[in-house]
Amino acid sequence: MQVSTKTYSPQEYLELEEQAEQRNEYLDGRIIPMAGGKPNHNQLAINLTSALNYNLKKKPYRVFMSDLRLWIPDYRLYTYPDVMVVNTPLVFAEDRTDTVTNPLEIAEILSDSTEKYDRGDKFSNASSQRGNPYSRDRVRMYRSIPSFREYVLISQTAMQVEKFSKNDSQQWVLSEYVGKDSKLTFDSFEFEISLAELYDRVEFE
Repeated sequence: MQVSTKTYSPQEYLELEEQAEQRNEYLDGRIIPMAGGKPNHNQLAINLTSALNYNLKKKPYRVFMSDLRLWIPDYRLYTYPDVMVVNTPLVFAEDRTDTVTNPLEIAEILSDSTEKYDRGDKFSNASSQRGNPYSRDRVRMYRSIPSFREYVLISQTAMQVEKFSKNDSQQWVLSEYVGKDSKLTFDSFEFEISLAELYDRVEFE
């Protein structure tokens, strides 16, 4: 993954991003190109977004796919989660209408190029490896968001989902779902989807 060595201000990044042909993340001065999604990645995002959008109609939530940007000020990170459920009213970053700051739930579809980042640096403690912007001393990026309550990691290579939920004691609890008969449930709002439905039209190699 090619990462620029030049540093940019957040405003410079936003101006460049408006003209960019592909989406890029921004991490504390550095611009990071995002890898393109494969068919399974896209299908999983569509399946989950469609089910969430249908089930949350007339409820105080909005569902977004990866075109809506998220700003995490504690880490100076602009990123595009695969799927977000956001409380209404939406809370936008300062002077923006295309970047939110108050996700309730985030789902990431894991791939070879991003799994370590999605599983580690964005959510839990990150290791320190100089020269790799995905493994610097960045800890609990998503966890730093006050509104954030649930994190879902979806495998592309097997019917397997991991969900981390923040309980009333402010602890993160892991639930695992494996196989077509398992049903992914959410704690922050009423929603359930079977893995058979989630993985509909997904073709494993």
